[in-house]
Amino acid sequence: MLGPVLLAASRSDRMRRIVAAAPVTRPVVDRFVAGDELRPAMANVRALTAAGLEVTLDHLGEDVTDRATANATRDAYLRLLDAIAAEGLGKRAEVSVKLSAFGQALPVDGHDIALENVRKVAEAATAAGTTVTLDMEDHTTVDSTLAILDELRKEHPGTGAVVQSYLFRTEDDCRRLATPDSRVRLVKGAYKEPASVAYQDKREVDRAYVRCLKILMAGAGYPMIGSHDPRMIAIGQDLARSNGRQPGDYEFQMLFGIRTAEQRRLAGEGERMRIYVPYGADWYGYFMRRLAERPANLAFFLRSFIPGA
Repeated sequence: MLGPVLLAASRSDRMRRIVAAAPVTRPVVDRFVAGDELRPAMANVRALTAAGLEVTLDHLGEDVTDRATANATRDAYLRLLDAIAAEGLGKRAEVSVKLSAFGQALPVDGHDIALENVRKVAEAATAAGTTVTLDMEDHTTVDSTLAILDELRKEHPGTGAVVQSYLFRTEDDCRRLATPDSRVRLVKGAYKEPASVAYQDKREVDRAYVRCLKILMAGAGYPMIGSHDPRMIAIGQDLARSNGRQPGDYEFQMLFGIRTAEQRRLAGEGERMRIYVPYGADWYGYFMRRLAERPANLAFFLRSFIPGA
């Protein structure tokens, strides 16, 4: 029941101010966010890659309403890719971007502005020996995001996409995307969506996830299994075996700070394990969605308000 409330709060400026001002918030945010700036984020990346894990970095920010901020997001990613290149991490670290942070939602020419900005990031990623994955946001952005994906893949075929199993349309999107060289991260979805476009029942979302995963595993692309759910992980491994895939022909992805022991267990068994590493000062929306996704995350946050808990 709290999930929809938290998702609504993730876009509330008033709640942002309350949560950010709470003295207990910062230590909890540090569990899920790898730092407010690039330097601590890269320190976390070095530690993760040294442990045999791979990473995808997200400079936090979304719902940008002016072009100057969109350009600043682009520039932050260019600095990030310079750092990845300087440390020779191109084969272990990629980047994830939210197109709403690149200007997608601007009322005039938002789609074209986002494409212009992210194209420069894709060029820098290719030069650094790595690639970009386009995060998926709410359902109103899907067509624009997939159109930008198609444009980027003409010059940067390794550009990845994210699809969300709770949307009714996603099985068809998976069929279209399961092509040679295509990289697709499958997640369940973390935005509040209306019943007209998305499954509302968790069991239906899970069933849709499995159907989508079957399509991706049977296809010619590279599936990226974005889940912390032990059942989905086991199903992913079974589907990989039944489709003749070896570790490295697909990968698992989990969030920074969540199920860290499981991350290391899978990597230790030879699975390719990539950690989604968010960083930056604009952490609020991301943080609230993490609380909404899992009751354990919310309980962890609420316990922080109790002295000595």
